[in-house]
Amino acid sequence: MSWQDISVGLRNGVVNWPEDWPYELTRVADMRANSTEFNLSAISMSVHIGTHMDSPLHFLEDAPAMETMPLDATLGPCRVIELHDERLITVEELKPHALQPGERILFKTRNSDRQWTTDTFLEDFVHIPAPTAQYLADCRIRTVGIDALSVGGYNTDGGDCHRILLRAGIWIIEWLDLRNIAPGPYELACLPLKLIGAEGAPARAALRPL
Repeated sequence: MSWQDISVGLRNGVVNWPEDWPYELTRVADMRANSTEFNLSAISMSVHIGTHMDSPLHFLEDAPAMETMPLDATLGPCRVIELHDERLITVEELKPHALQPGERILFKTRNSDRQWTTDTFLEDFVHIPAPTAQYLADCRIRTVGIDALSVGGYNTDGGDCHRILLRAGIWIIEWLDLRNIAPGPYELACLPLKLIGAEGAPARAALRPL
């Protein structure tokens, strides 16, 4: 079975967290416009834009940075779980899925349909509230991914959710494109850039059905 890209493409104007540095690509040498020998681009961006990962340093002082991530956190079997609550990822909706220690779990929610219809940041995206974050920590999952720019909410639970997950050693993948992905088991390949000392990094992610 072929791999399916679940990464958000970066382009000028791509949706970003309101307080974050936006993405901008500038062509600094252009073969067509300036008759240069080559094309050359520069980018300016937050490390938390598009598909990206968070390290513990994002919300925990003096914690491990992005380059410390073990590769097996995001390489190997995973499960895509589709959820239907319109506001939150709840413990009640997760319990029937019997999460297991060490699992890599990706959540597909109504975010997968909504954010792609606009270039405006949607504040009311489905997210993980603090009690659910604690449930995921208690289940001892390895990695969690979500189809939103953040695992925690914009107006609530943002910091608490991140701190609970990161203290538990759970690696976080944010803003996955799961629009065309059915729930079920997959092989996950997601590698963030090795940014030394950074609290997050852009990533390319793909799934292959098992």
